[in-house]
Amino acid sequence: MKIVVTGGQGQLALALKRRNKNHQLLAPDRKTLDISLPSEVEKFFQEEQPDVVINCRSWTNVDACETNPKKALAVNGEAVGTIAKISEIFETQLVQISTDYVFDGKKKTPYLETDKPNPLSVYGESKLLGEHLAGDRSLIVRTSWLMSAKEGNMLQAILGLLSKPGELKFVDDQIGCPTFAEDLADQIFNLIEARINGIFHVTNADSVSWFEFAKEVARETGNDPTRIIPISTSELNPPRPAKRPSNSVLSNQALNQNGFLPLRSHTFPLIDTLKELGVR
Repeated sequence: MKIVVTGGQGQLALALKRRNKNHQLLAPDRKTLDISLPSEVEKFFQEEQPDVVINCRSWTNVDACETNPKKALAVNGEAVGTIAKISEIFETQLVQISTDYVFDGKKKTPYLETDKPNPLSVYGESKLLGEHLAGDRSLIVRTSWLMSAKEGNMLQAILGLLSKPGELKFVDDQIGCPTFAEDLADQIFNLIEARINGIFHVTNADSVSWFEFAKEVARETGNDPTRIIPISTSELNPPRPAKRPSNSVLSNQALNQNGFLPLRSHTFPLIDTLKELGVR
């Protein structure tokens, strides 16, 4: 198939390029393809005639979204509607990447694909709008706590903090599933090749708190895990502008129901990534 991946310099887009084996894949960056401009999107589709478009373009700075809701809704929501309309014209399958932040985190058990969203933040609202505008013909992939060897994610932030002396404080009341971009990319290809649509939760297995994950990273890199101190979200100073769901664990029920193997424990790709970065 011919696959277009928007947001071509993001960590998931780069992972899709690395993991691609069977398809012709184009990954234009924001300068090459501005998904907010219908004329530009239509021209690109006309020239390339893609079978699938995977929309990885997203504004993921959760706190910045809170202070600029207009931009968040435009990039994460309205632009998806533009892609969806043009995808329908060209009979292109749309794969929309979404997030655990569409939920409020109040549920005590993992969130199912059928659970009703109730976002706490502008970022979550904007991504939920993107899901709605993607339409019923799309494949929506919700994931959580995405990380990779590329800079700009929590794994990289933890490694940076561990390189300095002193105690490190991480919240122990936000629980989720760290998900590694290359594992996620492999499953996205599986879903595309099955020509399936609907909502799928795709995360690595084994949920942890940010406190537990930071300790895990410390152990795997030969650092002292006792440097990691647990705190509650309410103790963060300064407090974050955007509220985070306390429970971000996504059940991968739809994968199981459709015969797909679940992703492995996050521990294994964590070790792989740390080796790639040369810190293990």
